[in-house]
Amino acid sequence: MIRMHPPNVWRAMARPGYLLSAWPWRSAGYLLTGVVTGVVVLVGIVTSAAAGAVLAPALVGLPLLLGTALAGIPVAALERLRLRLVDPGPAPDPHESPGEPGLRAWLSTRLRERATWREFGHALLFAGVLWPVDALALAFFLLGPSTVVATPLVVATAGEAKVLKVWLVSGWPAAFGFAVLGLALLVLGAYLLGVAAGARAGLARLLVASREADLGARVAELARSRVRLVDAFEAERRRIERDLHDGAQQRLVALTMTLGLARLDAPPGPLADQLDKAHAQAGTALAELRELIHGIHPRVLADYGLEAAVADAADRSAVPVDVGLELPGRLPQAVEAAAYFVVCEALANVGRHSGASRAEVSGGHRDGRLVLRIRDDGCGGARAGEGSGLTGLADRVSVLDGRLSLSSPPGGPTLLCVEIPCDPAS
Repeated sequence: MIRMHPPNVWRAMARPGYLLSAWPWRSAGYLLTGVVTGVVVLVGIVTSAAAGAVLAPALVGLPLLLGTALAGIPVAALERLRLRLVDPGPAPDPHESPGEPGLRAWLSTRLRERATWREFGHALLFAGVLWPVDALALAFFLLGPSTVVATPLVVATAGEAKVLKVWLVSGWPAAFGFAVLGLALLVLGAYLLGVAAGARAGLARLLVASREADLGARVAELARSRVRLVDAFEAERRRIERDLHDGAQQRLVALTMTLGLARLDAPPGPLADQLDKAHAQAGTALAELRELIHGIHPRVLADYGLEAAVADAADRSAVPVDVGLELPGRLPQAVEAAAYFVVCEALANVGRHSGASRAEVSGGHRDGRLVLRIRDDGCGGARAGEGSGLTGLADRVSVLDGRLSLSSPPGGPTLLCVEIPCDPAS
């Protein structure tokens, strides 16, 4: 639902001192510049469209027709500038930046945008309807009362005056009476000008500078920034895994081998016992480090992809797992990581809580989406928000515009489904 924000001129009308402020003049200026701009836009659109249609068979008119279709862009840009007269709030440009430099990329981007055609419709409405309405508002609310106020001046110079082309006035009492009436009409007209300018600005903002469009752009940028953060997080996980694998793990392996050799060379006694204990502790530390590295970002996922990583997770599961996952190739790294950790968490929950005798991981990539299903024959009754660890994973999947759903009625079976939109990685 689109919400209309009241223009600044309407808020100014509700405060005392409106008549003595600049807002009535700003309203009149906004409507007057609308009349001038509307006439220019009408002449320009009619001329370019007619010339383009006549010259189109010779292909010379095609650029003119293209320019006519894009005429709404400069008209909307000028309208956003004019809005500052009566509504100085932010007037964002709804157009996207082309992905590549050059005229061709710019034209391709603009012709695909909905904003371009909305602005073209605004230009046609401006040229055909809006500027005559602006002119009528000025005539009724400003010019008409001003001519009534000037009645004594006209009588003084011409001897008589025909007020509003209706009443003939030649005496001074009637002339000054009409002048007083004109002042009252001017006061009323100042408010009516503000109403007309505010309504006109509200329509213009809706068509060419909607605050909701700006909010939508900010939401889209927020979503993109969240995806970038996820990618950066995955890159950092891979870096930590690589540093631990190539650094600390290799040093622990070397230490374990050194302690083992020292144990073989040491004579029986307290020193040999201490070396044997140190060798066992180094082996335990190495095993724990390998498990930690695997939890951070398994090498099999980075090297061979999601299909191999899921098979590896199934082999390490405490419950027998059948794997039926078929993928066309590698997927984006963030998608693979999110899907893998969902599978690992689900299989860990199966082993700890479900009492299942068997589980199954199936799915594939179809219709532009990765679909995973993790099913077990356990007792059911699982809840995503009750310490299962799936809540954070659901948030992670949602960052990728995906969806995680859990079905686990009492008595089972439990089914966890993950859907993430993605294309195969290049």
